[in-house]
Amino acid sequence: MLITADRVLAGPEAHTIHDGAVLVREGLIACVGPREEVQRHAAPDETRLIFHGATVLPGLIDAHVHLCFDGGVDPVATLQDQDDDALFADMKAHAEQLLNAGVTTARDLGDRNGLALRLAEQIVAGAAVGPRIVSAATPVTPPGGHCWFLGGEVSGAEEIRSLVRRNIEAGAKVIKVMETGGGLTKGGAKSWESQFTPEELAALVDEAHQAGLPVAAHAHGVDGIAAAVEAGVDSLEHCTWMTPTGFEVREDVLAQIIEKGIYICPTVSPNWPMLPQVFGADRAEAMFGAVRRMAESGARLIAGTDAGVQRAGFEGLAASLSFYEYIGLSRHLILTMATSKAAAALGLGDLTGQISSGYSADLLVVEGDPLSDLEALKKVTAVIAAGKRYESSS
Repeated sequence: MLITADRVLAGPEAHTIHDGAVLVREGLIACVGPREEVQRHAAPDETRLIFHGATVLPGLIDAHVHLCFDGGVDPVATLQDQDDDALFADMKAHAEQLLNAGVTTARDLGDRNGLALRLAEQIVAGAAVGPRIVSAATPVTPPGGHCWFLGGEVSGAEEIRSLVRRNIEAGAKVIKVMETGGGLTKGGAKSWESQFTPEELAALVDEAHQAGLPVAAHAHGVDGIAAAVEAGVDSLEHCTWMTPTGFEVREDVLAQIIEKGIYICPTVSPNWPMLPQVFGADRAEAMFGAVRRMAESGARLIAGTDAGVQRAGFEGLAASLSFYEYIGLSRHLILTMATSKAAAALGLGDLTGQISSGYSADLLVVEGDPLSDLEALKKVTAVIAAGKRYESSS
């Protein structure tokens, strides 16, 4: 398959090749470069896709989704009302929505009964349509803790280690720990409250790292963030720096995050412009300011939407990325946060996230130039996942 377009964003830094081309063979990128050069390597009978006025870029990566939730006003109630068969059918639809929006890789950070693992297998086998899924399986939480209804309630270091081992045996590629409470869980710990002791966190990280798996920590509160950093987690999810009265970025902890190379996924909702109305202008600006401070400090930010939680649909990554432009980040950096940097954070940096020879042919074609206007990301012309062009079922 030979793909040509006005622009190709190539390599780990997504540099622009004008009048570029990508040659795809057996699911991999065979070569990329100027059109005249690449097309010399194409066989006469090879499929040719020509996109005028368009840009080819790496398929997008949403580093934080929950396929088991429906993005409605009460996703937990919806989940609890469904048996696994009905829930799995909805998860398949959510996966296709991600792919339809140009997301070719997604990290699912918590589901029920290993359904995301099952879906990932079906996608690889061609029995379902969707992005590559990196699944955490069952998230680790204390009794009655955040997202207890997903089945991961544990108490003490031994039970924590046992659940981590079960997730690994089931095929999880990342371990998710609910270090603090969260608003999705009614009656549970507050978002700023920690849920595990330092000893329990250390046991979880040790068990995961022994198996070569990274740990993603749900952490809103300042104390929980500090504890997760001390324990040696690999990514911080949300990382809102909450206190009982507001938000406070602790510079000493932020310095440790940077020194340890911990990734931060702020999980920006596609509906982020509504936050001043929901939380109040001052509170929303404090939340925005915390992300801005982390970006200015040089922290390793990656893109994720928390798709599935309240009013966060599965086609919203492009909309969420506009937040980072609002706080002052360059469009070039924003694109790498949703491609090569996210791939590295997910342990897939040698497989996907960039248009380079030998990489999986995970490609997105959009009208216009996203480096001139991020809105171009919403104008999807074609999606190619693992070398196969996606054809919408709708």
